[in-house]
Amino acid sequence: MRDPRIVQFAEVLVDYSTRVKKGDVVLINAAGLEAAPLVKELHALCLKRGARYVEYTFSVPEIDRTFYNLATKQQLAYFPQHKLDFFKTVTVYIGIAAGNNSMVMANARQDAMVAYQKVVKPLIDQRVKHTRWVVTRFPTHAAAQEARMSLDEYEDYLFSACCIDWVKESRKQDKLKKLMDRTDQVRIVAPDTDLRFSIAGLPGIKCDGRLNMPDGEVFSAPVKDSVQGHITYNCPSIYQGKEFNAVHFKFKDGRIVEATADGGMTGPLNKILDTDAGARYIGEFSLGINPGIRQPMRNILFDEKIFGSIHFTPGEAYDECDNGNRSAVHWDLVRLLTDGGEIWFDGVLIQKNGLFVHKDLLELNPL
Repeated sequence: MRDPRIVQFAEVLVDYSTRVKKGDVVLINAAGLEAAPLVKELHALCLKRGARYVEYTFSVPEIDRTFYNLATKQQLAYFPQHKLDFFKTVTVYIGIAAGNNSMVMANARQDAMVAYQKVVKPLIDQRVKHTRWVVTRFPTHAAAQEARMSLDEYEDYLFSACCIDWVKESRKQDKLKKLMDRTDQVRIVAPDTDLRFSIAGLPGIKCDGRLNMPDGEVFSAPVKDSVQGHITYNCPSIYQGKEFNAVHFKFKDGRIVEATADGGMTGPLNKILDTDAGARYIGEFSLGINPGIRQPMRNILFDEKIFGSIHFTPGEAYDECDNGNRSAVHWDLVRLLTDGGEIWFDGVLIQKNGLFVHKDLLELNPL
């Protein structure tokens, strides 16, 4: 039976997020075969909107895992020029993750994944810088299990977080953006966390459903060498097929000088941070403000949008808010602030216990 929520979801992605129009070349890329119902709706809708060409592809994570484990140095170093040539013709990109095992890469060769990530970075850069793109998730039993939900509960959660009035949400984000634009000094205080940094001259960027779905954040970036103090992230993170918990960073002059994680993961954590020089600096600082996302799901596309959270991201800075940091890594790690956390902008308290207290930001709080 055709689920009307999938139809509505497709309309949000095509008509709002990517604004597909006559003459577009569209690439729909699904990681996981279970995304087929959404791909079908997207493909049809893009054609109806007049796209000149619509390509759809499916990848299988288990096959990717085999590649990482078996590929030689020469195979890892091969750049798929044919893909870049096609990407240069693409005007709209829609990426969908629908994996059936979030830990599929847990025992894959990490050095191979890091090496290949560097090789294919031009593909990511082309997609990010030269297309109208959006990435999203499709509900699967595996994702529901990761979120500690039934599939029905997970579907309700996903669709309620995505199929909202994004025009209205965008207007509500304006005041936070303007406040960030005029802020210099930021301080984040919470148990096991005390960070100080500057965002002077770096703009606030609204994330209002154009690039991620679900969306709901406003981000900036710290002045690269300004970060001082320490942070303990309290949201689990899946990265390169491994789970990291209680990640703790200590900073000096912007650089992560000490990094630990629970469960014997300090070694893998530092290996990621040693990918390149930029991986030990922060490329993004963001406040999560999606009113429909209130709990961790071990899925970063959702978790970075949790209302009452921040993410403080080691690695590559975005072009829209460029603090000069360059890296093959961009790892969104989340700190929930509902445990007494406070956010201060230029000495003024703007958020406490995960709720805005600044008079200009009260309408952002969930009803």
